[in-house]
Amino acid sequence: MAKTHRDYAASPQQQIDWRKSMSDTVAYALLVYTALQIFVTMRAMEGDRSSMLPMLALVVLVAAIIPMFRHIERRWDGLSPAAAADPAMRAACRRDQLAVWALAIGLPFLLTALFKGVTALF
Repeated sequence: MAKTHRDYAASPQQQIDWRKSMSDTVAYALLVYTALQIFVTMRAMEGDRSSMLPMLALVVLVAAIIPMFRHIERRWDGLSPAAAADPAMRAACRRDQLAVWALAIGLPFLLTALFKGVTALF
């Protein structure tokens, strides 16, 4: 008889750990955010090659997002092992994961639009 998804989820080897899940989400989201900042924002600022301003802006923007993501991750790090394995925490974890991914993907495009708007004014 084949095992169902519930059988695997209930097995001890497949124990849920929301702390690890959030930590992994933050790590991957930081990679995606940084890559998008480099390829989206830097492309938008390409015309200003003589200035170090685009590079400085990139460093500041990447450095600014790390504490925000770390704050979200820290909320999950403090869970007890029992709470970290509680299936009832799934909705809260997914909500925070969606927020992290929305910031990681959306913020570079929002900042690029902002930079382009400011550049167009001057």
